[in-house]
Amino acid sequence: MSTTISVPPQLLLERILTLEIVRVTERAAVSAARLRGHGNEKGADQAAVDAMRRELNKMPIEGTIVIGEGERDEAPMLFIGEKVGAGINAGPKVDIAVDPLEGTTLCAKNMPGSIATMAMAEGGTLLHAPDVYMQKIAIGPGYEKNLIDIDAPPEDNILRLAQAKGVPTSGVTVLVLDRPRHAELIAKIRATGAGVQLITDGDVAGVIHCADPDNTGVDIYMGTGGAPEGVLAAAALRCIGGQMQCRLLLDTHSKRNRAESMGIEDPNFVYQIEDMVKGDCLFAATGVTDGSLLSGVKFRKGVIQTETVVMRSVTGTVRYIKADHRQLEKFHLD
Repeated sequence: MSTTISVPPQLLLERILTLEIVRVTERAAVSAARLRGHGNEKGADQAAVDAMRRELNKMPIEGTIVIGEGERDEAPMLFIGEKVGAGINAGPKVDIAVDPLEGTTLCAKNMPGSIATMAMAEGGTLLHAPDVYMQKIAIGPGYEKNLIDIDAPPEDNILRLAQAKGVPTSGVTVLVLDRPRHAELIAKIRATGAGVQLITDGDVAGVIHCADPDNTGVDIYMGTGGAPEGVLAAAALRCIGGQMQCRLLLDTHSKRNRAESMGIEDPNFVYQIEDMVKGDCLFAATGVTDGSLLSGVKFRKGVIQTETVVMRSVTGTVRYIKADHRQLEKFHLD
């Protein structure tokens, strides 16, 4: 017999924060980590997707996937619009954004920085966006509002940030995805005297790095990446502070029509964090491979070790959870 949970949504989100949402990214990370270094990107992604879906369907929620993964690359997906959770009346209605395996290539090659990640928010508060590319710029907390401008030349944004930090432009480091499309952007950044840190994949973690420049050495993120990763990064910054501006790149009729069907009326709209994540949200990520943000999954004798970061926007709480999982067969199969 089913039991209706009458806990207020905000209290249930707190409960999820402490355990359930962590389980979801842990399971996805462990499943993907079993295929680290095997050169099988789709297989690792499928393993993470299957594990994440299985855990989401155990949660006391009525969830809707509003940001899914894989549309653009024809990879296995948690579908946009897919319903997850224990079912009707099981708990609050929530929006969910997922990237079960950010950095599929990193996992396949056993390179640093692959993570399993997701965000959860009150129903109707996460941006519904198609899986297209998105122009992004982001900085961490502590600066005056609208210091950065996505429509300004990169050199202007770097100069403004340098002045706000009280350093020369050579004291600014910009994180950029290492893609041919960014060659001109990288040249303009370097022409200012600023440094460029290139990453091969993983721009969710890349944006998060901007929030802690003292430890990461990253001051600002610039460039074009996936829209799902943009919304996930916005959820993280909503929890820990920072500024972010994004614009969907809807450069074909089919993309514009798809966006319009999802309620996006202005294809040129510039989204800030509050436009992408309007309500209380949770963000969690578990390391798959070792990286600067999180340690990867460790398979020890009799124990699987994971490290997860979990955040909540209302409280601004950031927790790092290191866990030893001792029931290996159950952990793998349940």
